[in-house]
Amino acid sequence: MSLIRAVTDPHIGKHLLREEGEVIVDEVRHHWIVFVVPTLVVLVGAVLLGVSPFVDLDLAWFPFLLAMTLVVYGGYKWLYQWMDRFVITNMRVFRVHGVLSQQLATMPLARILDITVRKPLQGRLLGYGHFVFESAAQEQGLRDIRFIGRPYQRDLAIQRVVQRSGLRGPRVN
Repeated sequence: MSLIRAVTDPHIGKHLLREEGEVIVDEVRHHWIVFVVPTLVVLVGAVLLGVSPFVDLDLAWFPFLLAMTLVVYGGYKWLYQWMDRFVITNMRVFRVHGVLSQQLATMPLARILDITVRKPLQGRLLGYGHFVFESAAQEQGLRDIRFIGRPYQRDLAIQRVVQRSGLRGPRVN
């Protein structure tokens, strides 16, 4: 495994309860729109970096320092969005996120009371939306999942898994 992949892979498989028969139904990455601003920040930093050799030598440190700050900040924000994963399994939903330190928030399917799908105007135009989970425990780390591509299909996937597990009424064959 390459070093880049080792650093940028959130290692979803290590969180599965394989002995219990847990399998991934859907692994959801953020919609491409979340990468636009960090990419623009990196590009501005790259332009500044390209301009800094042509600035007076006494002042060149400032555009260079600003450029490096923008590149590092934009790169970190890009990596943070890339490593944020929302996972639907046959037993639960969970979210893994974080770059330097990783956080895991999980909710068993039985605890999901309601899922609200919000699609703002720009989300309707570009194909993303946001999930809001309501559960028996009001304070949880898995309440808002933002910038999900194809949110209605993902909602239906969760509803299918819940229905197949027999948690919401009788199973229909």
